[in-house]
Amino acid sequence: MTPFNKPHLTGREMGYIAEALGSGKLAGDGSFTRRCHATIEQLLGSGRSLLTTSCTDALEAAALLSKVGPGDEVIMPSFTFVSTANAFALRGATIRFADSLADHPNVDPAAVEALITPATRVIVPVHYAGVACDMDALGALAAAHDLIVIEDAAQAIASSYKGRALGTFGQFAAFSFHETKNVISGEGGALHINDERFFEAAEIVREKGTNRSAFFRGAVDKYGWVSLGSSYLPSEMIAAFLLAQLEALDSIQQKRLAIWAHYRQRLSAIGASERVRLPMLPNFATNNGHMFYLICADLETRTGLIAHLRTRGIMAAFHYQALHASPYFAAAHGDRPLPNAARYSDTLVRLPFFADLSPDEVDRVCDLVIEFFQ
Repeated sequence: MTPFNKPHLTGREMGYIAEALGSGKLAGDGSFTRRCHATIEQLLGSGRSLLTTSCTDALEAAALLSKVGPGDEVIMPSFTFVSTANAFALRGATIRFADSLADHPNVDPAAVEALITPATRVIVPVHYAGVACDMDALGALAAAHDLIVIEDAAQAIASSYKGRALGTFGQFAAFSFHETKNVISGEGGALHINDERFFEAAEIVREKGTNRSAFFRGAVDKYGWVSLGSSYLPSEMIAAFLLAQLEALDSIQQKRLAIWAHYRQRLSAIGASERVRLPMLPNFATNNGHMFYLICADLETRTGLIAHLRTRGIMAAFHYQALHASPYFAAAHGDRPLPNAARYSDTLVRLPFFADLSPDEVDRVCDLVIEFFQ
């Protein structure tokens, strides 16, 4: 059996966790948390990072910091994970779903522009598969209409747009360290803040709406409830695990990029088929080796491919179901068509992808994919 995902361990995780346990400091914002913050900030090159218990929590914190509420509109792709929308729906904002590009699951800037109204407050680009959205186009729209940009960079660690790290374009960005991501902590995430006006407010939101962090720095003589917030701090054990991963980021990326290139080379022969397409990489974006996916011609073909692989011990998976057509939201969305989001929902299939996937396993997956399409 070749699983769809298998967590990669660097070898340092248990030692760091034992060190955290021995420190007597198990709650959040200890030395391991601070070391993770510094490592992420160095990787991104600007701004400030705060670990969270999940990318979902990072998005929810960003939604709180953006102060959206009833009557405000937030534009995001329909082809995304439900957390992207939930963060703003929980604040009472109106979600406006935009379509994807015809040749890539990322959001179409023209579709975003068509949805902007005087009520629009926030744009949420989602960097699908770690590949950058067109941040020049989206940034221009945000600047023209005085909008906040919150990057959903869940899959985008170590990826860039025109040489600049993803996660540094919006006022805020949210990263994921779920076990399916490039670097992991089981569950976990980070809120990255690029606008210094929000640094103190972000600390407060993350600390249950209190200025507790400022108190521990000695900046205030007592702390209290000063804002809305929640408990978004991960424990030191989670941070210890994550630090081991972050320190090995370069070697992890080398493995993942080699696997991606192996898939691409082996499957290039079927990429010109009318029944399947390979991933498209825009010239402005880097590839961080987060996933390798195929776009099948239709739902029937994808269902057949997944079944073909599964009966031979290969676990492939489809991905998001477009949120505009979800049971929860379909009535609110109405009948405005989003054909590309709907097409990716029906046709995209992800192949097994993890850092320890061997070349022989990649070859076996590719042999079976080629066999199916031939």
